[in-house]
Amino acid sequence: MKWKPYLAYKASGVEWLGTVPEKWDVRRLKSITRFAYGDSLASEDRVQGQFEVLGSNGIVGSHEKCNTIGPCLIIGRKGSFGKVTYSERPCFAIDTTYFIDETQTKSNLRWLYYCLLWLRLDAFSKDSAVPGLARDDAYENPVPFCQEDEQRAIAAFLDRETERIDNLIAKKQRQIELLQEKRAALISHVVTKGLDPNARMKDSGVEWLGEIPEHWEINRAKAVFKQIDERSSAGEEELLTVSHITGVTPRSEKTVNMFMAESLEGYKKCQPGDLVVNTMWAWMGAMGITLRAGIVSPSYNVYRFRTCNCEPPFYDHLVRTGKFISEVTRHSQGVWTSRLRLYPEEFFEVRIPCPPLPEQREIVNFIQRETGNYNLLKNKIERSVETLREYRTALISAAVTGKIDVREGVST
Repeated sequence: MKWKPYLAYKASGVEWLGTVPEKWDVRRLKSITRFAYGDSLASEDRVQGQFEVLGSNGIVGSHEKCNTIGPCLIIGRKGSFGKVTYSERPCFAIDTTYFIDETQTKSNLRWLYYCLLWLRLDAFSKDSAVPGLARDDAYENPVPFCQEDEQRAIAAFLDRETERIDNLIAKKQRQIELLQEKRAALISHVVTKGLDPNARMKDSGVEWLGEIPEHWEINRAKAVFKQIDERSSAGEEELLTVSHITGVTPRSEKTVNMFMAESLEGYKKCQPGDLVVNTMWAWMGAMGITLRAGIVSPSYNVYRFRTCNCEPPFYDHLVRTGKFISEVTRHSQGVWTSRLRLYPEEFFEVRIPCPPLPEQREIVNFIQRETGNYNLLKNKIERSVETLREYRTALISAAVTGKIDVREGVST
């Protein structure tokens, strides 16, 4: 879709901005609006009230009072600094934020919202122990400025178009969720029921398994695994971690900030094919078979197969199914869900299916083929979502800088 440009342009006087529509001005942000400071509000006072409490990253509670007037913008000052949130009604802005309402600007608030999105204020932070948005630096940003009727037109256009794009993104994200659900259901079925739909079945005697193929065995985990507690003398091996999303992966591949011990001496060693369980997060599914040698936290548990009649990838799929996770949660110790722990004694009591080794391999090969198709489609949808997000950003930029004329909302 191609949008019309304005009839005439002029130099903006800002090299990176280029030209702007002939009747527009370029003003510093400080001449358009003011950032008011949010107020302090203790966490215990954010639990009840008719007004939303907004922090740097969105809604953090409710309160009986507000400190803004009418619709307002909330700009992250600390934490998610520079993030912009639009509130349709008065709210309480806390002290990690700035806010803008009708008392801080005469401009259209929705237009200003899109301008602030375009400015990417998260780039304007002071170098300090706690990075944050520097208000005076943000004020110096040039903003292409137009009259209020044109501001309203731009805001209305972007409201309509971004909603359309957001709806498309939501539909595609739902497609990804459905694919993941189908993938999980497929894996759960074949690792507990096998590949032959005509196989004779029997009652496993295990509630979470139900019926299984007649020729499969059922064993307690202690008959399949043994606990391994080998420690690193120097802590120089590759550090691995375990999560419910990725299973066992190198710590170096993680992008989130995680606590790191000063020394890895005494960490537990594991070998390819070992089952590694994050004791504290097993109830979330943080376990899996490692593909590489390395070391893991001393608080994890490492298990090794007792025989060679086990195909590690089969059991990697099995232990990460929702049914198996629910079963180990039932065996875990603790009062609160968030504090449940899966200790070896309880894990060893879990009963698991043990198909013949050739069948385990057939199941693994089947899963690889089928999930490969799922992953190709998932990646294709994810790329289209990224393209839509890039288009959304580009459209906002084009509208607020006057590269397209949206006053009539007519496409050509």
